[in-house]
Parts: sequence; C-alpha cells; structure tokens
Amino acid sequence: MSGIFLTGASGFVGQNLVSAINPEVPIRKYSKGDKFTITENIVIHLAGKAHDLKKIANSDEYYQINTELTKDVFDAFLLSNARVFITLSSVKAVADEVEGELTENQNPNPVTHYGKSKLLAEQYVFSREIPQEKRVYVLRPCMIHGTGNKGNLNLLFNLVSKGFPWPLGAFDNKRSFCSIDNLLFIMNELIDREDIPSGIYNIADDEPVSTNELIELIALSQNRNSKIWHFSKSLIEQIAKIGDSVHLPLNTERLNKLTASYIVNNEKIKQAIGKPLLISSRDGLLKTFKSFNN
Repeated sequence: MSGIFLTGASGFVGQNLVSAINPEVPIRKYSKGDKFTITENIVIHLAGKAHDLKKIANSDEYYQINTELTKDVFDAFLLSNARVFITLSSVKAVADEVEGELTENQNPNPVTHYGKSKLLAEQYVFSREIPQEKRVYVLRPCMIHGTGNKGNLNLLFNLVSKGFPWPLGAFDNKRSFCSIDNLLFIMNELIDREDIPSGIYNIADDEPVSTNELIELIALSQNRNSKIWHFSKSLIEQIAKIGDSVHLPLNTERLNKLTASYIVNNEKIKQAIGKPLLISSRDGLLKTFKSFNN
C-alpha cells in the first residue's frame, strides 16, 4: 500500500480512522483549497456537511460540500492510479422514515437537503465508468456513535443523567445504530481485501435497540436504576396534538421522532465480508454512554 488520501480527517470518523490505521501506513490529509492530485493507492472521502438538527444551515452548503466536493474527489480518483475509493453517504439518502427494514434495494426518496445532496453524490459516483482494476464503495451508515461522540444521543443522555423519568415507555420502537468500532472494522476489510465487490452498502450494528433499552443502558452506564413511565399512548398523542397549537415541548413531529422505528438491514455487507461484526449493539452503546460520564 502506497498510502491513503483522506478527506474529513478532523471529523469524528476521520479522527478515529487515523488512530485505527497502522501507523506505518502514510496518510495525506486533505485541507480545504488543496489540489486533488492523488498519488496514494487508497482514497477515503469522509468530508461532508452533517445533518443540521437546528435547521439553520444554508441548503446550498449541503450540495456544495456533500455533492460537488464528492464529484471532485471521485474525478481525481478516476484519473489517478489509486485502486480503492471509499466514501460515506447516509441512510438518509434513501428515507427519513422506514416501513419494515431499510435495504439497499429500496427506491431512494430523501426529503431533506442533507439526504438529497448525499443521494446526488451517490448517483454521480455510479454514473461514471469504473475501471475494472478499481474498487468503489459507498457506505450508508445509520446514526454513528462511539467514545466522546454524543450527537443525537446527547439529549437523551442528559435527561437520564439528571434523574428525569422517561414518559414514553408505552411506545415500542426499534432503531438501528452504528458503532464506530464496527464501521472502522468494515472499512479496514474493504481496504485490505480485493474480494469484496464494489457497490452501496448499509452499515449498522446487528440488533436494533428500543428507546426504552437506550434509557436502561444509560442508567446502567451510571450505575443507577432507569425511570421509565408507561403513560397511555392515546394520552401522550393528545398532549402532542395540543403541543402543535400552543408550542409545548412535545408536539406531533417531535413525538414521532422520539418513538418511530428505523431499522437498517446490514446483511449485504456482512455477507460480503463473511465475518461477524466486532461489537454488539448493546455493548457498543454501553461503551459510548460510559465515555459520556468522563
């Protein structure tokens, strides 16, 4: 291996990848404004505009960073002698809501600028003719978690940490998560092996986890008992409808986000690799939550 050309080295995945790669392997980190002259054998494109939970981002930024930057990096890869291209897309390039399980065969229908910009990048990559000697992998992870990366789990963690009870215990949902350990394991397999076909792969831990289970894991990470209240669903839904009109903290949209299921099928990548993932969903999440306490 002649080295890795890496974008997004300062992000959560990038920092963990740099730490996980054999220190003898040279890594050239892309900085904004650098020319895309690739002399390395591996290209890993992680730079991107993350999903904006506060909804204050300029929509053009998503397309400039997630779509156009990917095009530039991929074009440089095709012109180079590099043999492997790996980039991170997202399950949100396919759907914001999932019925059943999300597979790679589902027809994409993203609703946010984040998802649309990721899908356009995917479509561009596979619209180009890929030489036979090159391998191209587009990875669609669900919510990535790991040591120090609080992300969307931060609000839930703070709620439990302050001793507040979880009032939505009556809702039985399941959500898929992606441990950084499993993501890096998969990326290393893609780098090291030549028998894994190019393509799009969902990346998720094996078992989806309910919000109630998340509450229990957070409490376990702090050696305390979880507090989960099981109010009737109809009562909670009525309160949410009132919240739509009078701007309560709980409204219909927020209730749906807190209680909806989002299950991602990871069978394609597991079959391609032919090995079990490194860490279970529960163990990975518990490891993440324990890191929040430090």
